[in-house]
Amino acid sequence: MSATPQRILTASRALFAERGYRATSMQAIADQVGITKAALYYHFASKDELLRRLTLPMLDELESALAEAEAAGDPETVRWRAIEGYVDVYLRHRETLVMLIRDMTLLVEAPVADRFRTSIALANDLVCGPGAGLEQRVRAAQVVAGLGDPVVLFRTVPPDQLRNLIIDGARVLLASHGLAQENPAPADRARPRGRPRGRNGGRPAALTESQARQVRDLYASGRPVSEIAEQLGVSRATAYRCLKT
Repeated sequence: MSATPQRILTASRALFAERGYRATSMQAIADQVGITKAALYYHFASKDELLRRLTLPMLDELESALAEAEAAGDPETVRWRAIEGYVDVYLRHRETLVMLIRDMTLLVEAPVADRFRTSIALANDLVCGPGAGLEQRVRAAQVVAGLGDPVVLFRTVPPDQLRNLIIDGARVLLASHGLAQENPAPADRARPRGRPRGRNGGRPAALTESQARQVRDLYASGRPVSEIAEQLGVSRATAYRCLKT
């Protein structure tokens, strides 16, 4: 990316986080960068495009981290890889997360909202684990929701220190509700991987249109995503991507 578009994105992210997306005009962004409004529109057609470009890296990494966690093997390994991957992505994209939280309506109306909600739903599923009841699902959702708030609230705390505190807090919450071991194995040691996917066999990375309709029909009938994914032999990430379309 050339220097000017990058400067525009950097200025937009900072202004959106400080003032809010809706309160920031394209003229304000142009002024911050030191270019004309016409020059700004030459590089980016709208504020929506700026928002999309700013949030896509975080969403891409979040989806990738959760998909990798799901492939990790046993439920306990999956749970902690999902939690740690989730926190790591948020810390790497702290300013983007602040921008989104600063204007909560973006999480409902923005073009990226569907992908964000899908990632949160998958994270809830992975943290909860298979065969859980409503109480466990609620507790897991509370834990996942709590992973992002400290990243926003304690922006001046060094990332490594904050990461440890957030994960320790998640460990305490999950153990207190019987959802996880109190002292889980470190996530960075070698662990068995899940079944291979895609071209080389195992669970496919995409669904046919017929399978996609089946996923939506089963979900509408009340079947949980984990059961649907198992029935069709696909990952939960694949099933969730189908439901968001």
